[in-house]
Amino acid sequence: MSSIVSKPKPAQPGNPVVAIANTKSAYSNVRRGPGINYQDVGDLLDNALVVYYPDTKTPGNWVWVEKAGLRGWVYAGYVEFIPAIGAAPSPHPPTPYDGKVALWHWKGTAIAEDSIEQLLSNIKSRTPNVNQIWVKITEGSDWMGEFDSSALAISGASAIDTWVSACQSAGLEFHAWCVPHGLDADAESAILVEACERPGVHSLILDIEQPPGYWQGGEAGVRPFMLALRRGLGTNFHIGISIDPRQHNKAAIFPDAWSPFVDSVHPQTYWSTFRRSVENTLSDMYAAWGGYGKPIIPALQGKAPVQEQTEAHTLATQQHGAKGLSWWRYGVISQWTAINTAIELTQSPAEVSLENVENFTDEVTILPAGQGFRSGTYTGQPEFNVRQNTWGWDYLHTTTEVRTSKVWAEWRDDLPQSGLYEISAFIPSRYSTTTRARYKVHGIVGTDTEVVIDINQQINRNTWVPLGIFDLDRRMPNAGRVFLNDVTGEEGKSIAFDAVRFRRIVSTPPGYAPAPDPDNQPSSPPSSGGDRPSVVNGVYVADGYDSPIGTTQQRNGSDVWPRGWLDASPFGKLYFIGTPSEAYHTGADLNFGRPYEDRGMSIYSCASGVVTFAARLSIWGNLIVIKHDPLHQPGGAVIYSRYAHVQNMRVVVGQRVARGERICEVGDAFGRFVPHLHFDLSPTTMFETRPGNWPKLNYDMLISHYIDPLQWIRRNRP
Repeated sequence: MSSIVSKPKPAQPGNPVVAIANTKSAYSNVRRGPGINYQDVGDLLDNALVVYYPDTKTPGNWVWVEKAGLRGWVYAGYVEFIPAIGAAPSPHPPTPYDGKVALWHWKGTAIAEDSIEQLLSNIKSRTPNVNQIWVKITEGSDWMGEFDSSALAISGASAIDTWVSACQSAGLEFHAWCVPHGLDADAESAILVEACERPGVHSLILDIEQPPGYWQGGEAGVRPFMLALRRGLGTNFHIGISIDPRQHNKAAIFPDAWSPFVDSVHPQTYWSTFRRSVENTLSDMYAAWGGYGKPIIPALQGKAPVQEQTEAHTLATQQHGAKGLSWWRYGVISQWTAINTAIELTQSPAEVSLENVENFTDEVTILPAGQGFRSGTYTGQPEFNVRQNTWGWDYLHTTTEVRTSKVWAEWRDDLPQSGLYEISAFIPSRYSTTTRARYKVHGIVGTDTEVVIDINQQINRNTWVPLGIFDLDRRMPNAGRVFLNDVTGEEGKSIAFDAVRFRRIVSTPPGYAPAPDPDNQPSSPPSSGGDRPSVVNGVYVADGYDSPIGTTQQRNGSDVWPRGWLDASPFGKLYFIGTPSEAYHTGADLNFGRPYEDRGMSIYSCASGVVTFAARLSIWGNLIVIKHDPLHQPGGAVIYSRYAHVQNMRVVVGQRVARGERICEVGDAFGRFVPHLHFDLSPTTMFETRPGNWPKLNYDMLISHYIDPLQWIRRNRP
């Protein structure tokens, strides 16, 4: 390190510029001075909104940047600063959504709140910058009360009056949305006109997607439906359409037929559902719909990690110029920082402040047939079938029933303490064709009944689907209990009974206090073994990173790869050149001694965290993924590690591991390779959603989703 401790911001830095930092890799180092000899003080993530000072650029191409509490120098050769445009001037007429942030509400039986007032109060306490709530009012020609048995249900025009009055008291605008079917234009338009004519209804959004369950009227049905709707509401009432924006779905929803009648488009920009990056999803959405001639108000994914939500907010408003945003949906959002970020129609440097202070802890995954899981039948006969999912554990499945249940299953977490919990269900890729798996959550504060959440298993494959965010009191009967049976009202479908995950949310909104629990104290977590704490403000944190191989003494030494270990394929190396397997290497291939000498040698977790994948994959052999705790502090960097071709796996999904804990051994992918450990790190959620990802020759994917494990560990030793 240089003898010069730091070089501060110049006294006359010139004019600041608000910009999007487009880094060449997943992040860029911020340093105390303009050079690599200065100490690293933090990381500038790709597509972060920053303030930078062009006039501070040094001959060595370093510039001064500021982002909330992070200030320092970055190498401009690795970062492109794209000036933020804010909500750009639009050739289109103004919309009711300009400068506004909205939350979608589906139905009362899908959330924990049992009254409109409680829902709106929670929205305002968690997200004071949210201005609108979009409430589903109809499905086809039926009021939502036909599908929602809660006190929040819209069962007629009087219910809309109740909602509007409550929204006005809470300082929120009421907007309506619906799913038209197009099977009876007169009946469907009539109920919508009756709803939207009520005072205080600001707009209507039509959810237009492919059948089944959505628009079934074909192209010919669009015009008569919309003519009837416009005759009833007039031409000045704002109507938008919400669509799946992927190019291959566009023709099937007949966009040209809707165009003469609608005023805005609300693309469902769900990058996590599409299993794509935020940046690519938004870019492709604007490429597909930017020429549609209507204002675009993106609907963003509320159940994604806060880092991705923040990136989506920044790119939508500051790069693409969106004047408004909505988030799908209330009930599955567990982190609120990005949702609560206001839309500034004009941007100034002083207003750039996006801090992530929310996080999860006490993560527990209950596997079928594991601890906390029970199941049974009502018939006295074996009704369940057993299958192993692609994530490595067995799950149960059976056929659905219309009215009478034949099987049941229960997942129950022994809650460590009361508080807010995100509860999610894993949906496997096969034998999960039901559109209405009715999960029941018990023990919720403020209600003495179960909350029923319908999950469409058919459209969710190999992924965690949030059931919702629930305030749980561990002293209540059945607290932390999730129940599911096979009654869905469908014939000829399959329903899966797979894993359920509980994660406690520790950074809670202002004014929230968990149910009192004076008799319980959280158990002490295992020591990390270093000088730093393993828990900060109730959140598990990582005290640093070590090599995954070598003896204890070697892992505590100065060499990242211990003596005798060789990295045969370093990060970014192009190997197998000229063969069909040619690719950029994503991490390190670690060998010891002569070929086959390292088979069976121990592999250790490089940092503390929770196992998110442990199973056999094609080509890879056995593979383990660990989601590591935030580095040093609750808002620190979250890194995923991957260990491939291994044998004798000692961990299972959901298991918490400490830095240096033995997790497996060096293997050969069942004879496919010469024994070695493939070890790589990702600063994104790539390994959580696609544990077997391999970018091959896609260099942009490599540097966006992978980091050099040698350099990362060297910089972050305990």
